[in-house]
Amino acid sequence: MSAIVMLAITGVALWLGGFVWFVFVVAVAATCFVELAALVRKGFAAGAGRTIGLLGGAIYVGLAGMSLANLPAAVLLGVIAVVVATDTGAYFSGRTIGGPKIAPRISPSKTWAGLIGGATLAGLVAAAAFVYNTGEFVMRPMLFIAFAIGAVLAVLAQCGDFFESWLKRRAGVKDSSSLIPGHGGVLDRIDGMLPVAIAAFPLWALHP
Repeated sequence: MSAIVMLAITGVALWLGGFVWFVFVVAVAATCFVELAALVRKGFAAGAGRTIGLLGGAIYVGLAGMSLANLPAAVLLGVIAVVVATDTGAYFSGRTIGGPKIAPRISPSKTWAGLIGGATLAGLVAAAAFVYNTGEFVMRPMLFIAFAIGAVLAVLAQCGDFFESWLKRRAGVKDSSSLIPGHGGVLDRIDGMLPVAIAAFPLWALHP
């Protein structure tokens, strides 16, 4: 039920766009930073480490929020699709193949097979989006570049996941908060989205 509500609210805000989407992104980013700041305060003693963590967190979440608030709807859907594909591909390939863990002390469930599966599916989704936008399926360099961009964004999404897992380990907590029943906090749900959103804006600016 929580997932359905989250998807419905996000979908309506994205469909309405404009000021509604902007307010939605600001609210999500603000909540995300509050949760991240709480993890930093729990994980770092007062001093330089905590200050750097809070400033870095503000820049990190702020850049992602700015990107999500300014990207066109079509690009936003592409970003969401790549992140969902990353999680889906990583889950099924990791469960099916298993194998060596990437960083068991930080995130025990993440495997190299999952990373490769997530990157592959994200690359295919990005390539499919390129074909859809151009209206033709032609084996040309840009198609492979689109696949490569999707795969790299998948790696970034996994890095965002690892970063939050590391913060939670330092803070000694399971979730960033208990705001969303059954899902933890907002940061738990969009940890992979943040670095992908940051990277998506300059990519779109260079090649809209």
